[in-house]
Amino acid sequence: MPLTKFHPLVESWFRGRFAAPTDVQVRSWPEIRSGRDILISAPTGSGKTLAAFLTCIDSLFAQSVEGTLEDRTAVLYVSPLKALSNDVQKNLEAPLAELRALDPSLPDVRVLVRTGDTPAKDRQAMVKKHPHVLVTTPESLYILLTSDGGRALLRGVRTVIIDEIHALARDKRGSHFALSMERLKALLPAPPQLIGLSATTKPLERLARFLSGAPREGRAPVEVVQVGHVRPWELTIETPEDELSAVATHEMWGQLYDRLVALSKEH
Repeated sequence: MPLTKFHPLVESWFRGRFAAPTDVQVRSWPEIRSGRDILISAPTGSGKTLAAFLTCIDSLFAQSVEGTLEDRTAVLYVSPLKALSNDVQKNLEAPLAELRALDPSLPDVRVLVRTGDTPAKDRQAMVKKHPHVLVTTPESLYILLTSDGGRALLRGVRTVIIDEIHALARDKRGSHFALSMERLKALLPAPPQLIGLSATTKPLERLARFLSGAPREGRAPVEVVQVGHVRPWELTIETPEDELSAVATHEMWGQLYDRLVALSKEH
C-alpha cells in the first residue's frame, strides 16, 4: 500500500481525510519518491496536486521530526494561474495545519507566497527568513532570479513543482519561463527534481521535453504518468414499452421523454 511509505502521522491524517488514494496518487508517489523527474497528466479533480505536495510535506515533516529541517527553501511551487492561492490553501496549508493539530509539538513548516501583489515588507521578510516552501508565478520567479536576495532564497531548492504546465508550454510565456528554469538550474549545486502537473493534453512527449529543459548528461528521461484520458463507458439500449413500428406514435415519444427525465435525475 503506497500510504505505508509515509510517516505514520501523515498516513493517519490522509486516512482520516480520504477514503483511499486516487489512481494518479498511487501511480505517482513511487516515481516521485525515486527522485526522477515526472510529468503527471490527469483531469481536474483527480488529486494530482496533492500527489505532488504530499510527498514534499512528508519529507519536510520527517526532517522536522528528526530535527534536521533547515531554514532554507527546499520546495518551489510555480503556477501560471492567478488563483494559485486556492490550490495552495487546499493542498498545502490545510494539511500542514491539520498535521500540527494532531501533534502541536511539531516544528513549523513555513509556506510563503511571492507574487506581484506581495507587499514589500513581506518580500523583505522572506529573504531574511526563508520559507521551506515558496509559492510563486513564472514572472515573479524571473524577478527573484535577478536579485542577490532572490538568488540566495532559491539556492537551497531541491524540488520544483510546476502546475498547469500545459498552459505555459503553448506561448511566449512558456519560452520565458524555460529560460528562468535554466537560470535556476545553473544556480543550484545539484539539479532539482522536476514535477510537472498537467491537464489532459497531447502530445505528452513534447510536454515532457519542455519540462526537462536543456539535455543534461546522465539525467534520466522524464517519467510520464497518464491517468484518466480514456474514461469508462456504460452503454445500454432501451426501447419504448409499445411495440416498435415504422413510425413512432405520440405515446412512444411520451415514454421516451419520461425515460430521459428519469435518467437525467439518476445522474
